[in-house]
Order: sequence, then C-alpha cells, then structure tokens
Amino acid sequence: MAGVGQGSLYRHFPDRISLALAVFENGVADLEALAAEPGATLDDVLALITEQAIASTAFIDMVSVPPADARIIAIRDRVAVLLADLLSEAQRTGRVRRDLTTEDLVLAVGMLAGVLAERSAPARRVAAARVWALRRRGMDA
Repeated sequence: MAGVGQGSLYRHFPDRISLALAVFENGVADLEALAAEPGATLDDVLALITEQAIASTAFIDMVSVPPADARIIAIRDRVAVLLADLLSEAQRTGRVRRDLTTEDLVLAVGMLAGVLAERSAPARRVAAARVWALRRRGMDA
C-alpha cells in the first residue's frame, strides 16, 4: 500500500489482522470467481493461490501467529470448499490421485505460504515452482 500513511490505514483497519483479512477477502473472491468459470481446473486455482501467496507474504506472516483468528479460519474454510469441488472433478477425470483430500491441499497451500515467507522476494517464484513440482509428484495420478 505504497503512498498510504499508517494513520490512514488504521482509520480504515483497526488492527493488522483486519488489514490482512481485507487483502485475503479480495483474494478469496478472485479465487471463487475463477473457480466458477466454465472449464476452470484445480491447477488454475492453485496457480492463482500461488500468485496471491507470492504477493501477500507480509500479510501471511501477520496471521500466522497462534492462536488463529476465527475470521482467518472462516476464509480458510471458503478456500477449502472451492478446492474440494475442483479436487472432485480432477479425481473424476483421473488427473490426481483418488486418495488425495481437500485437507491435503489446504496443508500444501499452508506449506507453500510458509516456504515463501522464508524467502526473499526475488526467490519466491522459484521456490513456489519447486513446491508445486514436488506436489505434482505426490498428487498426480
């Protein structure tokens, strides 16, 4: 949020979690819109999740401190619902293993976020590609 003073931010967002939630809410709305498009695939949504994670690492750090805020859990649950639908389709068409679960995908996304948080900005895209290459080896049918 370049060019926006801290005072302006806190007039609109009472705390850091609220700011992060606003960013995540916009991101989930984008994911839901993509998932609703005809022909959207699990890989399409995971690619957008990856781009969002690369861009919002600072916000991920803000919400990664226990205990988890109920609002963050609600956002995670919305992502899980859209992943579940896409996972079912990918399994039905034989693109991913039948024993893969939605919770596995949510865990993989969380692991991705953790890996990206530990990398410098220039190294995040390479790290994300490596994470998903490993994912494909373990998830694809």
